[in-house]
Amino acid sequence: MRRGAIPLRAARAPEAEFLVIGSGVAGLRAAIELSRYGRALMLTKGHPLESSSIYAQGGVAVALSEEDDVAIHLTDTVKAGRGLCRQEAVRVLVGEGPDRIQELIAWGARFDKVGEKFAFAKEAAHSRSRILRARGDATGNEMVRVLMAQARRQKRIQWLERHFTVDLVVVGGVCRGALVLDEGTGNRAVIPASAVLLATGGAGQMYARTTNPPNATGDGMAMAFRAGAVLEDMEFVQFHPTALYLPSSPPFLLSEAIRGEGGQLRNIKGEPFMRRYHQAGALAPRDIVARAIWSEMAATRSRHVYLDVTHLDADFVKRRFPTIYSTCLRYDIDITEEWIPVSPSAHYLMGGVKTDTDGATSLPGLFAAGEVACSGVHGANRLASNSLLEGLVFGARAAQAATRFAGHVAGSVVPLPSPWDLAEGPLEAMEDADKLRSSLRRLMWGKVGLVRTRESLVSAVAQLSRWERAVARPFGTRRDLEVKNMVQVAHCIAEAALWRENSVGAHYRADCPNKQRPGWNQHSRVEADVLLSGLERSRIRRAAAGSGGKGQSAG
Repeated sequence: MRRGAIPLRAARAPEAEFLVIGSGVAGLRAAIELSRYGRALMLTKGHPLESSSIYAQGGVAVALSEEDDVAIHLTDTVKAGRGLCRQEAVRVLVGEGPDRIQELIAWGARFDKVGEKFAFAKEAAHSRSRILRARGDATGNEMVRVLMAQARRQKRIQWLERHFTVDLVVVGGVCRGALVLDEGTGNRAVIPASAVLLATGGAGQMYARTTNPPNATGDGMAMAFRAGAVLEDMEFVQFHPTALYLPSSPPFLLSEAIRGEGGQLRNIKGEPFMRRYHQAGALAPRDIVARAIWSEMAATRSRHVYLDVTHLDADFVKRRFPTIYSTCLRYDIDITEEWIPVSPSAHYLMGGVKTDTDGATSLPGLFAAGEVACSGVHGANRLASNSLLEGLVFGARAAQAATRFAGHVAGSVVPLPSPWDLAEGPLEAMEDADKLRSSLRRLMWGKVGLVRTRESLVSAVAQLSRWERAVARPFGTRRDLEVKNMVQVAHCIAEAALWRENSVGAHYRADCPNKQRPGWNQHSRVEADVLLSGLERSRIRRAAAGSGGKGQSAG
């Protein structure tokens, strides 16, 4: 695994009161809020426009139509979450959501309309048409455009692009900043802050098939875990039912909204099949649709099923789904005339860094919002199009809480360690990092994927434990550090899935299909003991625990 050493070069750190790591919807909304109270530094690996938010097609769910209200939106969200949502968090989401969307509209967001009224769409598991969309299937892109423009106008927001966050800096049990790698020069710096806000997105790259962009490597969860924050509900990985399946193309998301507009699912024989699995047919909740497709693929020994929109008006399809239409056309599929080959892909992680309704984590000084966080709004299965709304609502709330925390520690001067102090020996280069990354993704897809068993999970945990020991060293490049983070987060997911010996929502155990087994409505917790004393020394203990106490330890 080793291949030489990389010299450690330190750089002078920029100064800011607040540090925001990540530039998707949650991070941008948080930075805008923080700039009202002090200087905020936006820190992103790669380019700021590489977040998952910008790829979100379907829309944003919000109770603004005449036929809808927040109570109905709450009921639909809780029902989709299969009894594991935190009701107070859902009340915050649906209650504050309309104001956040109206604010976005005031800043220039252009959502699709029919005449003078918004064109609300309906998606799976929603009892009302409440999905706002922009340019048909480019809602995330539009929201990021508006938020980015608003953030760029704020003079108290600084930007630091192509800087990879290696670790959080914890002094005296409080998060005081972050250790950051300049991707271009290799220099490292410790950036101090009165409060740190994680908005790093998800971890879809853990899986061989995913709709997530290449940078969704679970970095925020890994660094929070190493710093001592609690991770919750990591076993709940949502697999989107319909991603384009072509051997020559990466999985491309085909929005839930296609089925909302009348798209039908057919097996390889051309037979519609969803009514055999759920009374709502193609509009059943995502976890049910994904497993139904999986079952049909197994029964027909095929690698995909079909999504059929050929019965819909061709002009409507092109107008309603312009991005999907043009993307499929690049792969020689005219969706107005041909069935689209689709199969499930890893899409969204309901678990993450545990937060309260103000975005505060278990580590003082650290806040989180968006997919990196487990706010409790999604439970065991996210309701379609709730994620963009979550980013807006909890991005703003986490920022407000961070400013309150910063007010309590204002004036306190705490000496921070240098990059040399935080490096446990010389930086190393990982041998065959790409090979390990590929092996990890295949392992997670095959053993910790859509359908799991105790046997598959025990095997996965054993292999991941070996890999984690192999990568438990300081590495010097973004690529190597991402692989390290992926191994650690994958290990957390696998152990939480092994602990949950029941099936609920997106977590399906073929050996434990009945969710009513004792403890089915408890939450898993993954923790690490981290001691910081100049150098980081980590004694890792993972424990899955219910609300009443700790469960079995492993590791």
